[in-house]
Amino acid sequence: MQPTSIPVDLFNPGQVFACVGFLELADELLGSAEGGFNWSDPSRSCFELKADCDGNPFEQVLDILAQATCQEVEPKGWPGVKVANGIVDECFPSRLRDHFDKTQKKWTRTSLPVSIAVRRRDELTSITLTNWTDGSSRPLFKLYSGNRSAHSIASNMLNGKRAKPTKSCPDGKVESKGLCQLWQEKRAQLIEAPFDVLCSMGGSFNFDPRGGWTALDAGFSPDQQSKAGLLDGIAASPVVEILAAFGLEHARPDEYKTRQVRYGVWHGLLPPILARVAISGVEVFRPLRRFQFTLALSGKNKVVTFATEEQDS
Repeated sequence: MQPTSIPVDLFNPGQVFACVGFLELADELLGSAEGGFNWSDPSRSCFELKADCDGNPFEQVLDILAQATCQEVEPKGWPGVKVANGIVDECFPSRLRDHFDKTQKKWTRTSLPVSIAVRRRDELTSITLTNWTDGSSRPLFKLYSGNRSAHSIASNMLNGKRAKPTKSCPDGKVESKGLCQLWQEKRAQLIEAPFDVLCSMGGSFNFDPRGGWTALDAGFSPDQQSKAGLLDGIAASPVVEILAAFGLEHARPDEYKTRQVRYGVWHGLLPPILARVAISGVEVFRPLRRFQFTLALSGKNKVVTFATEEQDS
């Protein structure tokens, strides 16, 4: 199994987290995956990946995700109105009290986990994403806020955002593209450089700094920007957004101060269990470079910014 590579901007934290997502998914869906960064060529850094498969593991992971569907996961006994096609889970990964809005005195759905249904080796399986609400001892890295839910964001990043159905368009007009639309239209470009295919996006997980709302003087709300006719200016990668969510499911960067975050990139191939450690900036018997960035504030949202490299003292 020879590794396949894709270009990556090491100063873009979202792209680095998304590389870990590729590694995690390749291991889960294809088996025996190893991945790592290569910066031997000063003009082009890349992420290398190999797995137990014939062909390009990046292509196979993207093809599987392009056909995935997204469902919301509710705890057993969840109060209020149920969402159609939601999943009730008796082994809920987080504490119920974390989802009670004391200010509005109501239960909120915005932080509930999501289940991604994918086809693995001709069998349908599901992968649950919980990192923004897992209730573990690891620090949360939940960046989005407001009325957006994890389910709506993940669904939009995978399947695109659609308007309400009409007689002329029963499925609803595509308002912003997701991975599945990009896979249909720009498959070759995605295989070659999956993080470089950008499109207009509204609300996201806020991992890709190229779509950072703080870069626009018009304000921070996607709704306000859309009304002002500025939404087309927010170009980022739904591939980065959804893959980064997978990448942070079992790992976290190091928030060493309030809104000051450090991450590491390693040279050479590692299995997922060691990559999860290296991404936090801990050495794991591989050459390591450390980067740090600031989480900018956009109202109640936190937004990833571009990083700077730490220099050895």
